[in-house]
Amino acid sequence: MSRRPVIAQYYPGDSWLHRLDPRSKIVTTVALAVALFARGFAGDVPLRDLFPSIAVIAAVAAAGIVLSGVPPSWFWRGLKPVMWLIIITLIAQLLFARGEPIAQLGPFKVTREALETTGLLSLRLIVLVVVGLLLTFTTPPIPLTDGLAWLLRPLRRLRFPSEELALMVTIALRFIPTLLTELQTIMRAQKARGADFSHGGPLRRARALVPVLVPLFIVSFRRADDLALAMEARCYEPGQRRTRLHPLRAGYRDAVLLVVVTAAVTLAMVV
Repeated sequence: MSRRPVIAQYYPGDSWLHRLDPRSKIVTTVALAVALFARGFAGDVPLRDLFPSIAVIAAVAAAGIVLSGVPPSWFWRGLKPVMWLIIITLIAQLLFARGEPIAQLGPFKVTREALETTGLLSLRLIVLVVVGLLLTFTTPPIPLTDGLAWLLRPLRRLRFPSEELALMVTIALRFIPTLLTELQTIMRAQKARGADFSHGGPLRRARALVPVLVPLFIVSFRRADDLALAMEARCYEPGQRRTRLHPLRAGYRDAVLLVVVTAAVTLAMVV
């Protein structure tokens, strides 16, 4: 199995989610993300009462994983970078926890409030990443750009560059896995030359990354220059209306998705 980065990567397939219109997937992704953080944002709801609403969104995300046909290993590899943030959050909660401790080891104390806060933030972050991965895994870059540009089209009346913004987002998503692959290649090359990235203190490790960051920046600028030349060769001009080889068409599947997600978001806001 390939170990290439899967962040913002498209997984080719013909599943139920792959055949959906990108506009409906973008709208439902935003709705689920907002529902994850909307309830309890003002702090008027106890933390323990927020877990049922997160469970509803998590159930929708789990159903999406099954319907997408994407191997679970791809989602796990996409979640790996988030695990470090969860660990840092756990350590911070243990250090600055409030309330009556239920366990204590030296300067570290575990309180019920710390466990609830850590669990809440971890679940929210994991579900949010999974929902985002479902969008990028099942939507090719070009339809994703077209869908985002269509949804932002009303803002053009306010002279908002919706087409350009959609293109920038898609290019950024496209370059994330490319740059991660380049980073892995450069690190392997530096290790073959005797570089050590795993020993020493934080300052030494930071210095060891300098021979990696410099060529990575050079490669990034070269790729950006090549992309600009390619767009110029294809007569791309900002602000001009573009035609579509495959126009976007929504169907009954998209209506079913919108109804299901609307019901799930409503349930998550009231449970």
